[in-house]
Amino acid sequence: MDQLTLHQPDEESPVGQWYVRVAVERGIDDLREDEQGLVYRATEPGIEVGERVLVPLRGARKPVGGLVMASGGAELLGEVDARAVKTIAQRVGAKLPEALVALARWMSAYYVCPLGMVGATMTPAAVKRGVGARTREMLRLAPDAHARVASGLHLTPAMRKAWEGIAAAGASITPEEPRMLASRLGLSSVGALRRLETAGVLERCEVEVVRSRSALEHFEEPAKVEGVPTLTDEQAAAVEGIASTVGTFGVHLVRGVTGSGKTEVYLRVIAGVLARGASALVLVPEIALTPQTCGRFEARFSREGVAVLHSGLSGAERHRQWARIARGEARVVVGARSAVFAPLAQLGAIVVDEEHDHSYKQDQLPRYNARDVAIKRGQIEGATVVLGSATPSLESWANATGHAARYRLWELKQRIGVARLPRVRIVDLTALPRVGHGSMGQVMLTISPVLREALGRTLRNGHQAILLLNRRGYASYVSCPSMSCGWRLTCESCDASMVLHRGSGLPRGQLVRCHHCLAEQNVPPLCPLCQKKTISLGTGTQRVEEELAREFGLVPGEDLLRVDADTMGSARAYFEALGRFARGEARVLAGTQMIAKGLDFPGVALVGVINADTALHLPDFRSSERTFQLVSQVAGRAGRGEVPGEVIVQTMTPEHPAIVHASRHDYVAFAREELAMRRASRLPPAMRMARIVVRDRDHDRAMAAARALADRLRERAAPTMRVLGPLVCPIARIADHARVGIEVFAPTPQELQGLLKTLRIEHRLVSDARTAIDVDPLMLM
Repeated sequence: MDQLTLHQPDEESPVGQWYVRVAVERGIDDLREDEQGLVYRATEPGIEVGERVLVPLRGARKPVGGLVMASGGAELLGEVDARAVKTIAQRVGAKLPEALVALARWMSAYYVCPLGMVGATMTPAAVKRGVGARTREMLRLAPDAHARVASGLHLTPAMRKAWEGIAAAGASITPEEPRMLASRLGLSSVGALRRLETAGVLERCEVEVVRSRSALEHFEEPAKVEGVPTLTDEQAAAVEGIASTVGTFGVHLVRGVTGSGKTEVYLRVIAGVLARGASALVLVPEIALTPQTCGRFEARFSREGVAVLHSGLSGAERHRQWARIARGEARVVVGARSAVFAPLAQLGAIVVDEEHDHSYKQDQLPRYNARDVAIKRGQIEGATVVLGSATPSLESWANATGHAARYRLWELKQRIGVARLPRVRIVDLTALPRVGHGSMGQVMLTISPVLREALGRTLRNGHQAILLLNRRGYASYVSCPSMSCGWRLTCESCDASMVLHRGSGLPRGQLVRCHHCLAEQNVPPLCPLCQKKTISLGTGTQRVEEELAREFGLVPGEDLLRVDADTMGSARAYFEALGRFARGEARVLAGTQMIAKGLDFPGVALVGVINADTALHLPDFRSSERTFQLVSQVAGRAGRGEVPGEVIVQTMTPEHPAIVHASRHDYVAFAREELAMRRASRLPPAMRMARIVVRDRDHDRAMAAARALADRLRERAAPTMRVLGPLVCPIARIADHARVGIEVFAPTPQELQGLLKTLRIEHRLVSDARTAIDVDPLMLM
């Protein structure tokens, strides 16, 4: 878009003026590599690259935010008439390090996203709005304070006590509010401080602060671990090898079985980084950000300062944590996906734990993978990157084990201490007797006799159990019992079944809900086609909870806890549930993938997978990989203490390689077979991939637009590339919008990026409400 159309004239000469280039937080796709952003006149010199500012924009009723990409004089105008340039409205104060500005440029190009939208993602909304920020009157040390006291200034005993306390603590004790400063110095009142102010030793100032509760105040304090554990030989080798590369960019993959001590490896590497005066960033999946996880880093590095970023924080606390990081008060940051943008200085190491986890991928603009962004940030800042997982993504495994391996591999094959990997038993659901009758046939048991007997034994022995079913709600769908009729209740706005939910607070105790657009309606009592009474089929976590309560006398909410998106409305609720289970107040934890990783409960003797096939038959080439990872991860929750563990996996496909290899804890064999299949099929990681989804309320318009785009992609694609589509997406309609997909494959990222950039320049490919562009997609539904 021509920026002359964005500004009204401002009659001033460019001579002696200061200007900035700003990437505004709007969908303006600017592909000029060295001149990205709209030009604005600066209100004062000294505005720095990375600052967030508010600027006027034509069509906007109020100033919009933007990221300063360049700052200087009239040379920034280029061919733009200075009279057409408007002045920035406000400097906000939040500033990103220049390394993050460089990262934003890369993300904009790689993920096909307007630069301003990337910049908007990097700064938390709470920081932009200044949530919790207050101006406080404080006292600080005067510049000539020491000289004044040394010159023989008369000090009363109380003044001397205050001065000696300040001098011993150093300059970092101020600025501070008078009452708080008096408390820290052990003074009974602020009188002595007021007299030091009158004497010119202290001076008054105004400071903007962010007031909030501690990031971990909501949750129970984790148990403290006394001393530093002794490393195993495998851990010591990994620590030594990774530490030898600190100070330079490089990527290490730590594949360690569950319970092998990967976290201790991270802690030792970070300790070495901090000793060099650098900082460290630790990324973990959101659901693994427990007080237990955060507490280990807090206990080890409290002196250096630890900041925690997760969804359970209030806006004020998120702002406070971000400000602490920006000021250098926290040199270790532990956080989820968006923490990859933490404004750390002198970054020495980045750890990505559970690097395979799909929650690192953002499903809205910009559609970035935090793991890959972390690697790029490490490259930009010369930091060492450590990826860790018991079940690495096949992309990372290929990069660590292929013929031209780019990552260095470290393996931890044994659990630490007396713990051993649990025994895994597979239960073939197709061989079990069925219950119930009717024209729809008989229904399978939710909990097989094998799992029922094992769970009873576990509870009688005083141990704990975890049961996984990655499907929430009570039943998967509501339908007519007649097979000849075949009616099934689907969402009016989506091509998907409505899921049955039950609860005392719902109309008539139940309703159906679409898990895509969140539409709800009452459960129809009769089939609208043949008037037969409707039935509910399929199993969700609510039905599992009901059956456990009935069969074992467990009380939901007391000794039986259900953990899914319906019961865990906040991070606090989730952490509190885990705390109760850790203390032994609950005997059984049942839920979705929220309980499959990041948990270390020594009392768990049994893990049951209710249905391992929930994702196995989806039309997605990654379904086997996801199933292997999920089963392996939840199996790893058993037997982590002195009690031997047992895992029971219920499945209708007992011979499937993902199930077989997961039951044997054999990641290497699974990866070898799956990678061979991917190479033969020319699928990632053997090829690079981008997926484009065109959306429109009218199906024919969506198909026509997708066909035109696919044709243009084929015209511009190299012979080594292939373009598939347009194809109707597996979920053909969501929220009243038809969805048509195009898939693009290339041998290298350079070829893929070149093709996408060509169409961006031609304005044929634009990330907006109608077109979603996903580079390196993880979900294909």
